[in-house]
Amino acid sequence: MTKQASNYFWLRIGGLLLFSTLFLGCNTSTNEARNKQVFRYNEHKNIGSLDPAFAKDNADISAVNQLFNGLVQMDSLMNVVPAIANSWQISENAKVYTFELRSDVYFHTHELFGTEQTRTVTAHDFVFSFDRLRDPKLASPGGWVLQNVESYKALSEQRFQITLKSPFPAFLGLLTMKYCSVVPKEIIAHYGADFRSNPIGTGPYKFKRWEENIKLIFRKNNRYFETNRKGDKLPYLEAVSITFLADKQSEFLQFIQGNIDYISGLDASYKDDILRADGMLKPRYASSVRMLRAPYLNTEYLGFYMDSEVSEYQSELIRQAVNYGFDRSKMMKYLRNGIGIPAVGGFIPKGLPGHNKNVGYDYQPEKAKQLLETYRIESGNPQPIITLTTTSNYLSFSEFIQRELQSMGLTIQIDVMPPSSLKSAKSNGKVDLFRASWVADYPDAQNYLSLFYSGNFAPNGPNYTHFKNAQFDIWYEQAMLETDQTKRINLYQKMDALVIEKAPVVVLFYDEVIRFTGMGVTGLGINPTNLLELKNVQKN
Repeated sequence: MTKQASNYFWLRIGGLLLFSTLFLGCNTSTNEARNKQVFRYNEHKNIGSLDPAFAKDNADISAVNQLFNGLVQMDSLMNVVPAIANSWQISENAKVYTFELRSDVYFHTHELFGTEQTRTVTAHDFVFSFDRLRDPKLASPGGWVLQNVESYKALSEQRFQITLKSPFPAFLGLLTMKYCSVVPKEIIAHYGADFRSNPIGTGPYKFKRWEENIKLIFRKNNRYFETNRKGDKLPYLEAVSITFLADKQSEFLQFIQGNIDYISGLDASYKDDILRADGMLKPRYASSVRMLRAPYLNTEYLGFYMDSEVSEYQSELIRQAVNYGFDRSKMMKYLRNGIGIPAVGGFIPKGLPGHNKNVGYDYQPEKAKQLLETYRIESGNPQPIITLTTTSNYLSFSEFIQRELQSMGLTIQIDVMPPSSLKSAKSNGKVDLFRASWVADYPDAQNYLSLFYSGNFAPNGPNYTHFKNAQFDIWYEQAMLETDQTKRINLYQKMDALVIEKAPVVVLFYDEVIRFTGMGVTGLGINPTNLLELKNVQKN
C-alpha cells in the first residue's frame, strides 16, 4: 500500500469511527430522554386482574390505581378528597350522601364509544358500576364495601346519591377503595370477563399492552382531568412499564443497575446489603438511592384462638406472659434492621387516629416469670407448652420469641405452614396460636377493631381469635353510630385498651412503608396504605 493510499485508508476508518461515535451518542441521548419519560417497576407478586372489581391485593391495586378513578380518593395524609366528585353533602342523620360530579371526566378512548371514541362520565355510570359490584354472578371480593348501602340513584347526569341502612362514619373512606371505581357499561357488555385484560377507565394512564408474566405497559392519558397546583395537566410521564420478576433479589439487582426506578419493602435477601443495622442507607448507596419511610397501616401480631380446648391458650396468665416475655425493640433491630415500630401500644397501629401508645406491653421478663409461676400453681401444670403456627417468611421472628420465652420456662413449639394453608387453618379454628397481620382496607380504626367484635367470628368475618366480650361489643356498636370524631376515637381507645388487657393477641410491631427510588425520581411520595401513586411522578 502506498503512503497516499495508506493515509486515505486511515482517514476512512477515522471517519467511520467518528460517525459511529456520533450516531451512538445520539442514540444513547435519545434512549436516555425516553427513559426519563417512562416509570419502570417490578411486580414480583404478579397481577391477576386489571378489573377494579377484583383489585383485592396490593399488586392489583397499584396497577388499577393508574387506570381508574372513583367518587373520592385519599391524599397522602389519609384525608378523603375529591376525585370524580367535586363535592358532597351528608344529611343530618348521617345516612344520605349526595355527590356533585365533575363534567370534564372522560373514559379512555375506545372504538365502542362511537365516532368520538370517548364520552364523559355521568351519575348513571356509577349506578351501573355499583350494580356490577353487588352482582352475585360477578362474585367480586369487594362486594362487602356496599353491605351497609340501602340504595343509590342518579338524581341527574351530574348528581349521585347514596343512602345507608345506618350511619357509618368511615363510609367515605370505604369509597376510596379501588372496588368503587367507575367503569363503562358498553365496554363491560362487550368484553365480559375479559375486561380484566382490556380495561377502560378514567385514570391518569391508559392500558396499552399486557404480556402476562412478562410485561405490562400503560400510556399517558392526555385527557386526564386532574392538574397540579399551578394548573398544569397531570400526569407528567408518557408511560409506565411493569415487569414480573418473581425473585426479590433479582428485582433488587435490576434496581441497583438502574433498570427499574423503584422497589417497595425490605426483603431478607438484600436488607443487609442496602441498610445498616440502625435502618439507615449504607454509604455506598447514599449518592444514588433515595429512601422513603412512613408508618404503614399494618399491624403484625400473634393470635390466640380463644375457643381452644387446651388450657394454656385459654389462660389470660399465659397470654400476658407471652406479651411481656420478649424484647420487641431488639427483635426489630436484628431481624428488620430497624424498619418497623416495636408494638408497645395497642392493636391500632401508629399513624391512625385512635392509636394509644400507653396501653401495650413492654419487655418485663420478671413479670412474665411471675405470671407463668402463678399459672403453674393455679393449673397444676408444671410444664406449659404451646405451639405457634407460622409461615417460612416469619420463621425468624417465631424462633426469636421461642428462645426468649424458653428462658422463662414456657416451651414454644413451632409449626411452619404454607401461607394458603395457614390462612385456611386460622379461618376455621384449626390452629391455637398463629402469626398474622392486618392491613387496613380503609383508614379508620374500626377496621382493626372489627377483628374482636363477636358478630364477626371467622370464617364469616375477620375475628380469627373468636374473642368475645360484652362490654367491647357495646362500645363497638356505639362507635358504629357515633358521628362525632372525638367521641368515636375515645370509644376506639377504650376498646383497644380492653383487647390488650385480655390479651387475645400479641402485637409484634407496626410495619413501616419503605420505598427506594433512584435519585432522579421526584414526586413519588409515600402514604400509610402503600398505595402506588404515579400521576405526580417526574424523572430528571
